[in-house]
Amino acid sequence: MAEFKFLKYEKRDHIAWITLNRPEVMNAMHPPASVEGEQIWNDFVADKDMWVAILTGAGERAFSAGNDLKYTAEHGMGPFPKGGFLGLTARYDIDKPIIAAVNGFAMGGGFELALACDVIIAAEHARLGLPEPRVGLAAGAGGVHRLPRQVPLKIAMGMMLTAKPITAAEAHRWGVVNEVVPGKDLLAAAQRWAGEMMEGSPLALRATKSMAMAGLGRPVEEALGHKYEIMERLMKSKDAVEGPRAFSEKRKPNWTGE
Repeated sequence: MAEFKFLKYEKRDHIAWITLNRPEVMNAMHPPASVEGEQIWNDFVADKDMWVAILTGAGERAFSAGNDLKYTAEHGMGPFPKGGFLGLTARYDIDKPIIAAVNGFAMGGGFELALACDVIIAAEHARLGLPEPRVGLAAGAGGVHRLPRQVPLKIAMGMMLTAKPITAAEAHRWGVVNEVVPGKDLLAAAQRWAGEMMEGSPLALRATKSMAMAGLGRPVEEALGHKYEIMERLMKSKDAVEGPRAFSEKRKPNWTGE
């Protein structure tokens, strides 16, 4: 696996650990970091042994402060890769679960990055927000679209129009964060969530995420009636045989993702 300058990428026990590694700028993202991110997500998707990803930031101050405005002032806005910030915010083909471990400020593009994940675990001191209007910009990397779909509309509009961040506790209260823990326990909590996910079949996890996301924009009747290729593949898989067999034999299943 290639060495990366702006991110860390580790693989352990079916979990891909991806760490923004620019703590000197609060893990702000610039195009070179995003190019590396796209390469990492490509590898995560292709690696059959990787079942869940955990995305976090280096240090204790920030998950990501968002777009690197100093870099932008000096070099312009792009070009960012096709997948958007860190190769993720504009990517829609990753059906494996992604957990964001928010270890501090998640602002602007950093919050958009977390919103693009499936589950968010936040440290107690984390702050989340979309401050773009205060620097003459808008949260166009998914924030203005994802946030109103994940919290009540008035809450989302209040956050976006005032550009004021909210605490981790507030984010949990509004349902945008799944769990809040002390900072020292953050990565262990994220790993616990990943472990609980991996109690299920990796192919079943992918089918669940894929169908849930594909059905969001459809009426329930239409979503239920739609044929999903991955569901058909799941029902013909070895995991679909192994799960009931393990249950009847009162043992833990041996998942293969096949």
